[in-house]
Amino acid sequence: MKVLNCFNEKKSLRIARMQRRLSLGEYKRAVSWSNYLVSSGGEIKVSEEEEWSADMSQLLIGNKFATGRHSRIYHGRYKGREVAIKLMSQPEEDPNLAAALEKQFTSEVALLFHLRHPNIITLVAACKKPPVFCIITEYMAGGSLRKYLHKQQPHSLPHGMVLKLALDIACGMSYLHSQGIIHRDLKSENILVGDDLSVKVADFGISCLESQCGSGKGFTSTYRWMAPEIIRGKKHTRKVDVYSFGIVFWELLTALIPFNDMAPEQAAYAVAHKNGRPPLPASCPMAFRHLISKCWDTNPDRRPQFDEIVSLLESYKESLEADPLFFSSYEPVQSQTLFGCISSANCF
Repeated sequence: MKVLNCFNEKKSLRIARMQRRLSLGEYKRAVSWSNYLVSSGGEIKVSEEEEWSADMSQLLIGNKFATGRHSRIYHGRYKGREVAIKLMSQPEEDPNLAAALEKQFTSEVALLFHLRHPNIITLVAACKKPPVFCIITEYMAGGSLRKYLHKQQPHSLPHGMVLKLALDIACGMSYLHSQGIIHRDLKSENILVGDDLSVKVADFGISCLESQCGSGKGFTSTYRWMAPEIIRGKKHTRKVDVYSFGIVFWELLTALIPFNDMAPEQAAYAVAHKNGRPPLPASCPMAFRHLISKCWDTNPDRRPQFDEIVSLLESYKESLEADPLFFSSYEPVQSQTLFGCISSANCF
């Protein structure tokens, strides 16, 4: 495996120049991490191991473009293909955290291996060599949705674009739930954007099978996007993802960070105990306002399923194509029939 600041190909050089170069210290750390990753690939003893195990001699590591609490993400190439490379490091001084990170890696790879959908990030390969783990996925040139929205002026995305992005996210989440998986950390930072403004849901580090998800205790999500039942440490269902989708939808409309005038803990308290929600802009169409309010309802049972959300957004799309003034003339139907009369869309 080679660690490079940029690639030989013209396209890679162009991309690398646009990104911040590695400092000497970062370069040395990347090299030191790579020393743990051997060409034999992963060591998890599961039946699919040979199918996802990485040949590390075929991996080129380029510039770092994101940093997590216990991970770093690099742009690179694997077998000639542009990829994103997530390196996770186990802390030697904290055995409990080291074990939790290993469990997270194993779970994330196992889930990604079986997922195939145009709005879900694709696993390319993985490698496990403690204390460093490596997950290689397809590369999305636009970065995170949060990064994309940061470049926009507040409230500036056309409603048609908001609808398109929301529908892509909902399709990905509908597929995920059809596989019995709860994401549990849906937010704009974990949604990736392509050159063509397609979006894909990513980062399944704390995802779980719905049949195995317990209470909200014992894992760390992100307060600003977290459903009230998780904040309270209660048993939760797939509806926590619907709540988070409501917050992401709000981000699409505003290009702002939710509860940006509060500390994360303050936002969590407001959501869980004061029924606080970020304020919708006055320009928000009634169609969006009505759906978002349903998605972030305090009562999970009153939140729609993602296949219902997809069907509703598909109907909005068809109406907008037929009438460019659709959003200005829309009036919501009775709440009890909002989703019951809509058939499921085919997103799979």
